[in-house]
Amino acid sequence: MAGHSKWSKIKRLKGALDSKRGMLFAKLSKEITVAARAGGGNPSTNHRLRAAVQSARSQSMPNENIERAIKKGSGESASAAVDEMVYEGYAQGGVAVIVEAATDNRNRTAADMRQIFSKNHGSLAGPGSVLYLFHRKGQISLPSAPAKEDLILEIILDSGAEEMESDISHHTITTPPDKLYAVAEALRSAGFEPESQKLNYLPETTVSIADATMASQILRLCDALEENDDVLSVHANLDISDELLAEVQENHS
Repeated sequence: MAGHSKWSKIKRLKGALDSKRGMLFAKLSKEITVAARAGGGNPSTNHRLRAAVQSARSQSMPNENIERAIKKGSGESASAAVDEMVYEGYAQGGVAVIVEAATDNRNRTAADMRQIFSKNHGSLAGPGSVLYLFHRKGQISLPSAPAKEDLILEIILDSGAEEMESDISHHTITTPPDKLYAVAEALRSAGFEPESQKLNYLPETTVSIADATMASQILRLCDALEENDDVLSVHANLDISDELLAEVQENHS
């Protein structure tokens, strides 16, 4: 499953674009709203909402913003309903792309997705076109703690995780969808605070891209999708080397 964390690593290395562009709070608010709508406004009984709130607080999001998003999702405030949507498409080189979005206007968002794919050498595809190439999994990102790696591994396996991959800066823990929150809570109880925890689409296999121009265009498509206000998360089965990623970044700096 070594390819499963590749996209997460690519996103880390290419930078926290949402944060740099002032979009992080808006996306965190939407995730909180969607979670509250799906499972109620009580974080104690809604695991997804609790995770979304914890993510927001870890980014220093003000409590009033969090409460406003919860009320919007749980129906306590008058606002348009927000629906979860999944869009599928292809980037150059046959790279499959999945876009998770939350929108109060499906027609607008679908038109935006089509335009973004088209402008960036990609194509929006129909439902089911690429989804079968991915597995729905929980993923937890934990700052690296090499001295305690054995303890972390014991904790996560005992609480239901599937595997852990580590690099110099992070442990990436993969779980079945229904074990994500149990594993994250087990880590917290042991004094390890996850940097993030969420359900992701992880590819069964990856598409290796070695051409710098093509890699740049694929990443530009993913960036453009992430910049859309309705988009929560973008997933791709892209595999490029760290060296090529550094080259692409240098060319666009």
